[in-house]
Amino acid sequence: MALCRRGGDDRELAIALRRLGHAEQDAGRDDVAVARYEEAVAAARRTGDPLLLAHAIRHVGDAHRARRRLSTAETCYDEALALYAAEDEPPALDYANAIRPMAILKEALGETDEARHLWQRAKALYAAVPVAAGVAECDENLTRLG
Repeated sequence: MALCRRGGDDRELAIALRRLGHAEQDAGRDDVAVARYEEAVAAARRTGDPLLLAHAIRHVGDAHRARRRLSTAETCYDEALALYAAEDEPPALDYANAIRPMAILKEALGETDEARHLWQRAKALYAAVPVAAGVAECDENLTRLG
């Protein structure tokens, strides 16, 4: 990361920080993960690449959701989803992976109609890739939500 910082390679820095944040989150250090992800977001913003930024912001949201900071997570997911929606052809897997946690969040907030709608959108995207495990998860949640 030091090389990325010194060299001004914000794209590589954003990716490296996001990976480090993921490792921290896997280790149960969600607050440290948030800090790494937020630094990744700052680097991604400097690149001007909306897809890189959306991916980084989604991970910040995931870390906040893991810490039960639901309103902060929702703000992150809203921004990430808006960035994907603004693209002519957003990558289906990345877009589905951003919709999925928002569906989980909406259900946690008691917004089951919105959660159901999001699971349906995610399912269509997972089916297009295709990612069978993603489709199966969506089906399980849609069945449970009725």
